[in-house]
Amino acid sequence: MEDSHMDDANVALETPAADVFVPPSIHKPDTLSGESYTHFSPVPASLQAPQASSSSPSTTPDLSSPQGPPCVLGVDEAGRGPVLGPMVYGVFYLPADLSDPLLKQTHHFDDSKVLTPATRSSLMEKLCTSGTDLWASCGWATASLSARDIGRQMLRPPAMGNHNLNAQAFDATVALIRGVLDRGVNVRDVFVDTVGPPDAYRQKIARVFPTLRVTVAKKADSLYPCVSAASVCAKVTRDAALDVLYEWRSAAAGKERGGEGEGEEEEEIGWGSGYPSDARCLAWLRRNMHPVFGWGPECRFSWGTTKDMLEAKGAAVKVDWPADDEDDENARLTDYFRGSGKDADDELGAWFGTPAGLEAF
Repeated sequence: MEDSHMDDANVALETPAADVFVPPSIHKPDTLSGESYTHFSPVPASLQAPQASSSSPSTTPDLSSPQGPPCVLGVDEAGRGPVLGPMVYGVFYLPADLSDPLLKQTHHFDDSKVLTPATRSSLMEKLCTSGTDLWASCGWATASLSARDIGRQMLRPPAMGNHNLNAQAFDATVALIRGVLDRGVNVRDVFVDTVGPPDAYRQKIARVFPTLRVTVAKKADSLYPCVSAASVCAKVTRDAALDVLYEWRSAAAGKERGGEGEGEEEEEIGWGSGYPSDARCLAWLRRNMHPVFGWGPECRFSWGTTKDMLEAKGAAVKVDWPADDEDDENARLTDYFRGSGKDADDELGAWFGTPAGLEAF
């Protein structure tokens, strides 16, 4: 994939805060092992249907059963372009009549890319704190697509059906919306920040959820408060995941050095925002590249930055994989033991030997 480039101001806004709030959407074992996962917040009591009963997974809400207040749901992502860390999709839902007064006027939610890291972290902490107005009236969920899984799906051979980033993003969006509906939330309107042409993407989502009103727009994270809030959920989850991954890598590096030289050196090798245009990120990648394995589950191997580093002369061990024969699918086990020339067609002879004439005695 072509790498994303950012100016210094945007790199600073994308860099996690030093004391970023760690939300419950951080599943540490999965994050460290390179697994993708989803997290759903509890549905607030104020949004639950009276005497709601469990139902089988569906793409459409059951309009015949009792329902909670009509809700709007926003969808946005964080970390589409970085070479390090997960891409996180977030959804945020609340009653339609609270969207502007609670999110925009009271708490001043906005696109996470224009909020400072400290502001994003503070808003997320309020959302996760029992007793706050956000906690009582809003729900949210995230899908963390690990760097390892992003690369694995993008690098699959065409014959196996490689899965580009847009396809992975769509799958995550559908899974999150379906998960909220399956929890009994009365979602009526969905607002999505665009991936590609807005109308085509809207139709694609609407085919999966025909009873929902779907709006897809460019800069939706600045236009619709519920999308702004989803952007914050996604961004803070990604920031915290980067923090968890970096602490783990730093601790492992410290053990290799025998606990010496941590302190100032650790600060020097921080990976910053994780974007290829961030000098700290590039410096960290160069310092920590293993000659055989490259990097760990924090790195997207399908990105141009990592490919260029691994393929640079003398940087990594070169492995030549033998080309598959065109007839491999039709090959038989005995083909690997057969000779060439006139004996090639003597299958029994290849296994048991050829008859000896009298002259042999």
